Amino acid sequence: MKSFDETAQAQARARQDSLTKPPGSLGRLEELAIFMAGWQGTDRPRIDRAQAVVFAGNHGICAQGVNPFPVEVTAQMVANFNAGGAAINQLARMAGADLSVVALELDRPTADFTQGPAMSTAEVLAAMAAGADTVDPQADVLILGEMGIGNSSVAAALAAARFGGSAADWVGPGTGAVGDTLAAKIRAVDTGLALHRPAHTAEQLLRAFGGREQAAICGAIRQAGELGLPVILDGFICTAAAAALTADDSAALDHCLIGHESAEPGHRRLIAALGKQPVLTLDMRLGEGSGAAVALMVLRAALECHNGMATFAEAGIGG
Repeated sequence: MKSFDETAQAQARARQDSLTKPPGSLGRLEELAIFMAGWQGTDRPRIDRAQAVVFAGNHGICAQGVNPFPVEVTAQMVANFNAGGAAINQLARMAGADLSVVALELDRPTADFTQGPAMSTAEVLAAMAAGADTVDPQADVLILGEMGIGNSSVAAALAAARFGGSAADWVGPGTGAVGDTLAAKIRAVDTGLALHRPAHTAEQLLRAFGGREQAAICGAIRQAGELGLPVILDGFICTAAAAALTADDSAALDHCLIGHESAEPGHRRLIAALGKQPVLTLDMRLGEGSGAAVALMVLRAALECHNGMATFAEAGIGG
């Protein structure tokens, strides 16, 4: 992974303290600008090119009745993304991000993780490579999102396997699971945990539970880390995928921001386990990179203030 530039960080902090405001008065906006400075290696970080990628996959765990919508919706939503009709299309446009959608073998779902591993090692590595290949080395920031009916069950299983606890600690409604469907999710995740624990590495976690979009997210994050490219993660599903990487390296997500705290109940617990702070809390739980795109707007605001404000000396303000 490319190292964080502490000199640029210090220079950016010194600039923040010289701007025409009380030190610290812009709160998190100041810290976001300093974060970007360290990863870009300059005291004047910029976002000229923002890339947004949504990965989509299908899941064998849907055979356990964990999903209130049919698996066909994944492909239908991919078509909607490509036609410009989804929330992420509007938010990416507003945030100034170039959006691409990567569908990963939607006609070949992963296996049911209550019966065996969701993927083979070769499938995990192929999906990670596909994710890495999407990363634009010319980008200044990368937004990651996902789409896949059933993938909130995968996220709950990944989070529980990585950080402990039972299914009930991590499973939430996802796209609206209640009653029998929610109970089926909890049973399925508990069954998968009993079958696959212990899983000690990122590859083992992804092989056990899937899915292809989660593995692609991991591949994209690793590639971005090699480039020193800051990443904005979306909600629970995206963060749970990313968290698998910390099984191999506790610093694997140092270049990542969590765009928002999802309304999905496991997300707050997951954020705390990672020791991070979300940029926003808006009670969103849509996925598809939507919360991360809104966070990009805040990140742009942070850099506009950092780069555009006058210093006390420039403004002729003393005392």
